Amino acid sequence: MKKIWKKAFLFAVLLLFSGMQYRSASADAVVKDEDTTYDRYIAFGADLTVKEKAELIVKDIKKEQGTNPVVIFKQIAEKEYVSIHGPEHHILDGASLLVAYKNAGGEIDLEQALDRLMAEGLRMPGAMCGLWGICGAITSIGAALAIIDGTGPLSTDGTWGNHMQFTSKAIGELGTINGPRCCKRDAMIAFKNGIDYVNAHYGVILQYEQMQCGFTDFNEQCIKERCPFHE
Repeated sequence: MKKIWKKAFLFAVLLLFSGMQYRSASADAVVKDEDTTYDRYIAFGADLTVKEKAELIVKDIKKEQGTNPVVIFKQIAEKEYVSIHGPEHHILDGASLLVAYKNAGGEIDLEQALDRLMAEGLRMPGAMCGLWGICGAITSIGAALAIIDGTGPLSTDGTWGNHMQFTSKAIGELGTINGPRCCKRDAMIAFKNGIDYVNAHYGVILQYEQMQCGFTDFNEQCIKERCPFHE
């Protein structure tokens, strides 16, 4: 009996040690010249939960200047903890709009707004575009608009309907392009429509220009020429 327990204990220690080594290897991975760009995005951030990524996004995005949400988005999207695709975009997209809005003179408590946006974004599951028929990039921008306007399910001031019109316009454009999903392309479509909405409703001006993607080499499912942002 003692031998059995001893073997079990040694086996458990071996598993634990192996797991610790694996975690360290992926968390502290070093990008070498021979690594592909796609492997770079797999290597970094592999051990972070969506909540941990969201917290890093909110921490870093507060430092961003400028009034172009796309530029702010790309600055954070290039961080090593942001994957090429993933539900962290449900926080990143709306947060980029909120920061640009604040920088443009929008009257919001940015700290509080980003905390609320993160809470809403974390409620949005990954793959909702394919499984639910609605894109998380668009719902993230929708959440940002709701935070700016103080909109809720019982609102009767017009913002409830206005946000639905933004959502339907943006999702229609995504549907025309078709899949597979790309969290970078979908964000660009959401931003284009979201910026138009902000500029038309809030008395501030957000900057927008249609930029080339820059993430093509990271995306194994890139649709290339079918994407309006393809290089």
